[in-house]
Parts: sequence; structure tokens; C-alpha cells
Amino acid sequence: MNDNTLRTMFSSSTDLWATPQDFFDRLNEEFHFTLDPCTNGTNAKCLKFYTKQEDGLTQDWSGERVFMNPPYGRVLGDWVHKAYEEGTKENTIVVALIPARTDTKYWHDYVMKAKEIRFVKGRLKFGDGSNSAPFPSAVVVFDGVNNPIISAMNAMEVTK
Repeated sequence: MNDNTLRTMFSSSTDLWATPQDFFDRLNEEFHFTLDPCTNGTNAKCLKFYTKQEDGLTQDWSGERVFMNPPYGRVLGDWVHKAYEEGTKENTIVVALIPARTDTKYWHDYVMKAKEIRFVKGRLKFGDGSNSAPFPSAVVVFDGVNNPIISAMNAMEVTK
């Protein structure tokens, strides 16, 4: 990893990490997503989406099957809280792709109340990046069930 890449990944110059399409596709096959509340408008994964201007944090996600790859900056905890709250609504599922920061308050307050936590084996390559992320990732499923199933999934699809 070059110095410029490291500076960008560990700085606050960006908190948007575009989801790898193949990784999204694998999750979408399982969950059939209808809403992406955290897009910049050009990287939306669903037909229905909210940009920063529309502020997905203030929108109602009731009845949606949500794929959420939130900004990874200081507001990450707010997004995880929102995912937890929305996931308690009837007929609503929220699947969050987040850094596996198990030492944070939001992890213990909300992620540990999820239906499922999948730790990603390996590191994802976000966006057009040629290098893997400098942090581990987790897929967290919120749907009102508060006994998490904890498992792992590969960053890259494994063919047999």
C-alpha cells in the first residue's frame, strides 16, 4: 500500500467506502434489497436510495429490505443506532456493512443486539481501490431479533 493510499484510508478526507459489487450481489441474492440509505447518488445499490442531501438518518425505512454501507467517520455510530431502531419495525430488515470495531460503544449497544453478525474473512477492496481496506469488516443483520448468530463469510467468493 502506498503512502497516499494509507493517508486517505486513515484520515477523515473520506468516510465513503463504495461497496464491492460482487460482495453486494451475494448479499442481495439472500436479502433482496429495496433501499440504500447511504449513497452519494452515483454508487446506489438499490433503485430506492437516499443521498446525503436527503439524509437517510431522518427517513422512515419501514417495510424496506435495507442495504446499509454507512459513512465510516464520526457518524458511524448514529447510522448503526438507526439500523438497530429501523430493524425493530415490522417487515423491516437492515443489513449493515461496517468496520468490525468491537471495542466501540455502538458495537456493544446495538450490534450485539442484532439478529446476526458475520465477520468477513479477509479484507474487502472498496470502490475502485487496488488495495484492501486497512480494517476488518462485518455484516450485521437487524430485524428485531436480539440473539445474534455469529459467523464468518469470505471477502471473495469461493468457488468449489
